[in-house]
Parts: sequence; C-alpha cells; structure tokens
Amino acid sequence: MIYGWIIGGLAALDLGIKSVIESEEDDTFPRDLPSAKGLIKVHKNHNAGFPFGFMKERPELVKGIPLMVISAMAGALCALLQDKGKTAQKAGIAIIIGGALSNLYDRVVRGYVVDYFSIEWEPIKKVVFNLGDMFVFLGSTIIMLEQTAKSLAEVRKKK
Repeated sequence: MIYGWIIGGLAALDLGIKSVIESEEDDTFPRDLPSAKGLIKVHKNHNAGFPFGFMKERPELVKGIPLMVISAMAGALCALLQDKGKTAQKAGIAIIIGGALSNLYDRVVRGYVVDYFSIEWEPIKKVVFNLGDMFVFLGSTIIMLEQTAKSLAEVRKKK
C-alpha cells in the first residue's frame, strides 16, 4: 500500500508543478529560483521526444515505449510485494514509476513533456529537467546502491 502512495504522491507532485509552470506566461522564463542563490533556473520547456528531443518525430513510440517499461516495472513491483524485505528495491521501483508516470501522462495528454528546471553547474547547465526525471534517477540510484551493497556482502562472505 505504501508503494502505491509513493507512486501517486510523486507523480502528483511533479504534475502539480508542471501545471503551475504551464499556467505562467512564457516571457517570465527562464528565471532564477528564489532562494536557490543562482544554482537553479526555472524554465518552461516542451519536449515532444525522449531526452534532448530524441525520436520526437515518432510520437507513438515516444508514448508506447515508456508505457511498456512502466508496465514491466509495475509487474516487477507486484512480484516483489509477495516477498518480505527487499524494501530498497521496492522503494526504488516505486520512485521510478512515480517519476515515469508523470512524464507518460504529459506525453499522452499534452503531447510533450514539461521540463522546468536546470542546475547551473557547467557540465549540465544546458539540460532542463523536471522532478519526474529526478525521481527516475533517484529510484535507479537506490536500486543500484542496494545491488552493489548486496554484491559486496556476498564477496565478503566468500572470504
């Protein structure tokens, strides 16, 4: 049950922010995020493709591929819910699904994903993200760290 709340809550948070961004006039962007001391800029970008506009000329694939991946991840989460423990894996997958669902909603309903912030750090300052993207990254990182810790524990056990 908690994982459903995580998925819904994260998707709703991102979609709520996107709704606010979409309601604002285009000429107010980009701008500094107040209190971020110039580290974060707020944008209003529309991306009809995958990251960096990849495959924007293939809208059905841009909708269909994420739908298939989200469905597979939801199936994996349902299977994991049968097992006790595995909390990091379950949470990681739920966080990924929450982020991915908000972007899938955008693709299906709006025809594009709303990206709305950039981090003003030279290597990535030209990339505009949304919280859904960050949730996918965070969930993936949680799963990767959990798997790394598990592998290290197995190596130590063999010694």
